[in-house]
Amino acid sequence: MEKPQIIEHVNHSVNYTLFGARWVPASARCVLFGQHARNTGALQVMALKDSKLELEAEVTRPHGIKCGTFKASSFEERHLAVGDFDGELSLWDLERLDNPVYSAKQHDGMIYCIDGAGGLNQGGAPEIATGGKDGCVKIWDTRQPEVPVVDLAPEDSETARDCWSVAFGHSFDEERCVAAGYDNGDLKLFDLRAMKLRWETTLPNGICSLQFDRPDISMNKLLVSGLESTFNVFDMRTFNEKAGGYAAVTEKSHKATIWVGEHSPHDRDVFVTGGGNGAVNLWKYNYPKKRVEEDEDGQPRGVAGTVQFVNSSVVSTQPVASFDWSSDMRGLAICTSFDQAARVLYVTNLNLI
Repeated sequence: MEKPQIIEHVNHSVNYTLFGARWVPASARCVLFGQHARNTGALQVMALKDSKLELEAEVTRPHGIKCGTFKASSFEERHLAVGDFDGELSLWDLERLDNPVYSAKQHDGMIYCIDGAGGLNQGGAPEIATGGKDGCVKIWDTRQPEVPVVDLAPEDSETARDCWSVAFGHSFDEERCVAAGYDNGDLKLFDLRAMKLRWETTLPNGICSLQFDRPDISMNKLLVSGLESTFNVFDMRTFNEKAGGYAAVTEKSHKATIWVGEHSPHDRDVFVTGGGNGAVNLWKYNYPKKRVEEDEDGQPRGVAGTVQFVNSSVVSTQPVASFDWSSDMRGLAICTSFDQAARVLYVTNLNLI
């Protein structure tokens, strides 16, 4: 059986610091975003043609753009939501980049992270989660006025930790949760319906990336990556308070910060990590024979599986800071690194893992 390979298809350089790239749903286009040396924001719409990315449209913003998502938009609109260095959330129609279709500034300082739910025909209300330097997690419904519908602020603003990552769970359902990861390693799971903290734990190092494995099912697995070359996969199906919450498997990789982790949209048990060593690593999660066992009190307790290293490719001399799989073509992906380059990748033989 031939091992899956990570192949570089396109290497596209830009003249600004890239913080992310996202595939435009149901198209052969992508968006690149980041910050110019003069601290202004860059947003470019690119088309994948043959073996290169061609510029279709672009706009310069007053402040750098840190994060972006399409997950709260319909296939018909395909509006891109972005968060910038000045704490502004804005929504963009890629066919009309003269002005955003929605904007709101409620964060005090940079928006580090963003996630969306309810879009791309997933069901439920379209909502956006943002996390910022102010330690706040805000939930937005862009059909409402320019204020968040939920504001999860830290109890003490003077000791607020930077929120580096957010992710929706149960995103197809009214009983949505949102996970938030912070610079000190705190991991919190908020119940948005009950408006309370459902679970929290603290990992040894700051959390750079969070992602649930699939948006169209109940919370199943949560991939958490962070500083000091460590990532965790939590089994989110079984909670046991005495055991500290959810079972997890921990793995060290990259010998550097793990900036991002992303599940394949075509196989929820396949994922990649992007590291500070410039490598993209491919992994497979293997479930245990029994996901649940009884503890000494007869209560259900989750059992973590194992992670299998599949392959790796060093694509850059600088950290791989973002990664996005195409939902339209199995194995197609795009990543960005701090060498000011976006790379279109193709992962072969994913069905053979």
